[in-house]
Amino acid sequence: MTDTVTYARDGRLARVTIDDGKANVMSTQTLTALAKAFDRAEADGAIVVLAGRPGMFSAGFDLKVFAGGDAEVIFAMMQAGAALAHRVLSFPLPVVAACTGHAFPMGAFLLLGADVRIGAEGPYRIGLNEVAINIAVPSFGIELARQRLHPAWFQRTVLTGEMFSPADAVQAGFLDRVVPAADLPAAVKSATDDLQKIDLASHAITKRRARGPAIAAVRAAIDAEIRLEAYQARGPSRVVLPGAA
Repeated sequence: MTDTVTYARDGRLARVTIDDGKANVMSTQTLTALAKAFDRAEADGAIVVLAGRPGMFSAGFDLKVFAGGDAEVIFAMMQAGAALAHRVLSFPLPVVAACTGHAFPMGAFLLLGADVRIGAEGPYRIGLNEVAINIAVPSFGIELARQRLHPAWFQRTVLTGEMFSPADAVQAGFLDRVVPAADLPAAVKSATDDLQKIDLASHAITKRRARGPAIAAVRAAIDAEIRLEAYQARGPSRVVLPGAA
């Protein structure tokens, strides 16, 4: 795929790995490469295993892009991220997220859209910290969180920017379980072995039925808010807050 995103087919599995050697920042280039990887997995009819590098699933959107204040560049990154989150949430084949470390907002959005989320134990932080860094949580991210996080944790997450340990991330709803880092590959293999026994056509139909309202809500949020003119209207100082008062 790219130097940052790799795609490896292994039977009925597609292993998509993000590794930029640093923080696995979600730049437009990385997001585009991930979208292409999911397109390829769908064409291959493969179950996706999405993983980061050891210690880092993803540090989220590229903050340098926000700081640069270029509305068109910010819009392109946000549009790519929103589209990818929607794609993962509605993907017709199972998606297993192997959370190898820290997962900041865009990385956490992908966890919220995946079907099975297994995290590595460690001194990692997972969550949506936008309000703590002067960014309003995008509406598509709020809808992703609403459909997956437990109600009390949803409020804590989106309104305060609180970040969680892997164990607390299970309680909140970002992860399904946590295992020692050394056991993560075996845990993922066990999960994918089980998923290869299910009927994938039935999975796709059931996912559409179960997630239909959430998928529609995320799509509506993207269409209403992720628009170039909304970013341009905010000007350089607040361009990351379309729709904010």
